Amino acid sequence: MSTNDFEKAFRFHAALFEALGHKLWFCDRAKPLAAWQPRDAPRPYFFVGTPFDGAAADPGNGQMIALLAMSRAIVDRCHAAALAHGGTCEGQPGLRPHYHANYYGAYVRDPDGNKLCVCCHEAE
Repeated sequence: MSTNDFEKAFRFHAALFEALGHKLWFCDRAKPLAAWQPRDAPRPYFFVGTPFDGAAADPGNGQMIALLAMSRAIVDRCHAAALAHGGTCEGQPGLRPHYHANYYGAYVRDPDGNKLCVCCHEAE
């Protein structure tokens, strides 16, 4: 995920991934680049940094990254953390039965405008 303001993006993503139950795997503020991973698995990594080519970061048109949560409460917690750290709401947490009966998701944009979804597929 690219950013034009690493420190602002770092604070946003650190709060989001903490709420999701992930841990910081790597951070080099000199690059700048950071990555998070699940606490109980070696992969996948989620990277945040400034573009390597030096051009301005620009959110893709129509792209979205979805992150899997193990419960609806975690979806709610992630949404709240995102909004508290500079994110904007693109869809309140809730059931989306048009995807499937147990799909529970929330949608946010990070401070750079990148769209993220946190969702749970478990029945509760």
